[in-house]
Amino acid sequence: MSVLTNSRLGRRGFLQVATTAAGAFAVAGVRSAHADEQPLLPRSSDAVLKLSSQEGIIPGDSLREKVLRMEEWGFVGIEPGGGGLPNRINEFQEALKGTQVKVSAICAGFRGAPISDNLEQRELAVRTTKEILSAAGELGSTGMIIVPAFNGQTKLDHVEGRKVLLDVLRDLGDHAKKSGTRVLLEPLNRGEAWFLRMLADAAAICRDVNHPGVCMMGDFFHMNIEETSDMGAFLSAGKYLHHVHLASGRRVMPGQDDRSFVNGFKALKALGYSDYCSLECGCDGDRMIEIPKSVAFLQKQWAEA
Repeated sequence: MSVLTNSRLGRRGFLQVATTAAGAFAVAGVRSAHADEQPLLPRSSDAVLKLSSQEGIIPGDSLREKVLRMEEWGFVGIEPGGGGLPNRINEFQEALKGTQVKVSAICAGFRGAPISDNLEQRELAVRTTKEILSAAGELGSTGMIIVPAFNGQTKLDHVEGRKVLLDVLRDLGDHAKKSGTRVLLEPLNRGEAWFLRMLADAAAICRDVNHPGVCMMGDFFHMNIEETSDMGAFLSAGKYLHHVHLASGRRVMPGQDDRSFVNGFKALKALGYSDYCSLECGCDGDRMIEIPKSVAFLQKQWAEA
C-alpha cells in the first residue's frame, strides 16, 4: 500500500518514511528542486527581448530628445506615467514619429484605490483608470498597470478585497477591451502592498475574472523579495503575462549589482514572451554611460538564457 494512502500511518511514521525515501533519491543522484542548476525548458521561437524604459529614467530636455536617444541605445518601447496622459496623446504621437520606439505599458497614474473600503475612493479609481485606459488605447499601449491597493489604502481583508477586485476588474476589462488595450495587475513586495505579492496569485485573479482585457505583469525587483524562483514565478503567470519591469536587487540599473536575470529570461523564452521588458529603477552614476551599459548587460543575459 502506498505511504500516502495508508490512513493509519502517523505523522512521525510518515516523516520517517519520507526521510528514508529522500535519502534513497539522494544516493541515486536525483537533484533537489532548489539546486542551482535549473531544468532545461523548451524555447519558443516567438520570444524576443523588446527593451523599454520608463520616460523619467532617460535623460533629455524634451520627449523627442529622449525618444531619439532611446532608439540609439537599442530601446523599442517607452513607458509613460498615466498621470495627465489623456492630455499628452498628441505629444507622444509626434515624439515617436519616424522611430522604431512605441508606447509599451502605461504606469498607473489613477487616483483612489480599486479595493478601497471607501466606495467613493473605489469609484474614483475606476473613473480615472478608464480615462487613462482610453488614452492607452489611442497610443497602442500593451496595457495600463494597476495596483489594487497599497498598504494603508484599504481596511478590507483579503477575502472581501478579492471579491471587490473581481467586480472592479470585470468593469475595467470591458473598457480596456473597447479601447484596444488591457489592465495589467502588478504584484508588489510586502513593504508596499500586502494584498498582491505573488505572480501566481495575480494569474489566479486573471483566471477568475476570465476577461481578455484583464492580464498582469511581473517586476524583477519585487520578485527578488517575494518569489522563490524567477523562473517559477514567470511560468506560473503563463498566458496572462504581458509586461515586465527590470531592476537590480538594489533597484538600480540591471548589471549594477549581482542580480541575475538569466533564469527569469529562460522562463520568458519558454513562454514565447514577446511583450516589453521595461526599466523601472534608479541609476548609480552617469545615466549617459550607465544606461547603454545596462542595455548591453541585459542583451547578454538574454543570450545566455
